[in-house]
Amino acid sequence: MESIFHERQEGSLCAQHCLNNLLQGEYFSPVELSSIAQQLDEEERMRMAEGGVSSEEYRTFLQQPSVNMDDSGFFSIQVISNALKVWGLELILFNSPEYQRLGIDPINEKSFICNYKEHWFTVRKLGKQWFNLNSLLMGPELISDTYLALFLAQLQQEGYSIFVVKGDLPDCEADQLLQMIRVQQMQRPKLIGEETAQSRDQRLPRSDVDQAIEVNHPFEGTGMLDEDEENFQRALALSRQEIDMEDEEADLRRAIQLSMQGSRRSEFSTSSPQNTPQLPHTSQTDSLSSEELRRRRQVYFEKQQQQLQQQHQTPKLHDKPTLSSSTPDADPGGDMSEEDMLQAAMNMSLESVRNHLNTEEEK
Repeated sequence: MESIFHERQEGSLCAQHCLNNLLQGEYFSPVELSSIAQQLDEEERMRMAEGGVSSEEYRTFLQQPSVNMDDSGFFSIQVISNALKVWGLELILFNSPEYQRLGIDPINEKSFICNYKEHWFTVRKLGKQWFNLNSLLMGPELISDTYLALFLAQLQQEGYSIFVVKGDLPDCEADQLLQMIRVQQMQRPKLIGEETAQSRDQRLPRSDVDQAIEVNHPFEGTGMLDEDEENFQRALALSRQEIDMEDEEADLRRAIQLSMQGSRRSEFSTSSPQNTPQLPHTSQTDSLSSEELRRRRQVYFEKQQQQLQQQHQTPKLHDKPTLSSSTPDADPGGDMSEEDMLQAAMNMSLESVRNHLNTEEEK
């Protein structure tokens, strides 16, 4: 099958493909067929001019477009017939009464040219087998001897015009090779559009699978993410960090609130032997505790700034003050970072809660 010459469809050049597939070689080009069409147009113009160049029929003929070719690449049966005359070949209408009276079996012919509307294709015998060389197919289609007559009859029923090619075709490699061997075709060749549609349909499931894999494993099989995905992943990570920080701050505020509540409860249990609540004192303690916390943080940052300024002003380092629980004037947050101070607050809250529970048990 590889030795069979077969031109596939390009644009509307089916007449060129039909001739080259028939002759089994690149014998004709669009330029050569256009030249034949122009020659036919000129011959028709000269015949029309014989009736007078001033006649209405002649002026009408000049205004009409060519019937032998158009801009799309279509060529008429006259162009094909004149092109085959160069090779001593002649076209006879297959269903004409003259040919039908001959009673020739289609198997005994050598080739046919088929036309429907503006499409031309060749059916030719190579060696001892028939092939459909339609340029719309992906490759030659093998036609059995028993099916040939049915195939031609079906084409006629569908409205095709069929022409029998009479004369000796030029020798070709495929004809010589197939004289010695017979080929078998396991699968009919697909149409060009059918092949494209099927390949597109086959690509869709693979892309769906690949897409599913990328969703489940976004970093596997890819060297890097594209810019949009990278920005999205970065924004997602930042948002998660912010959420985690907000959660940690909320937990910290909740621990500080519990520590203040625990300290108030312990003060209330030790300072009030009677069960009389002091609501005004409690509300004042709440406001003072939050303000005291903010004040201590402000003092801590101010002292840090002062220490940095002193280090830049003095040439040698000074010893840092140590935190002593026995010194009443020492700031509890002087040498502690903010995290240490908050951790100490949480420890104080837990200690106060435990003291409160012990007091309740003793009662």
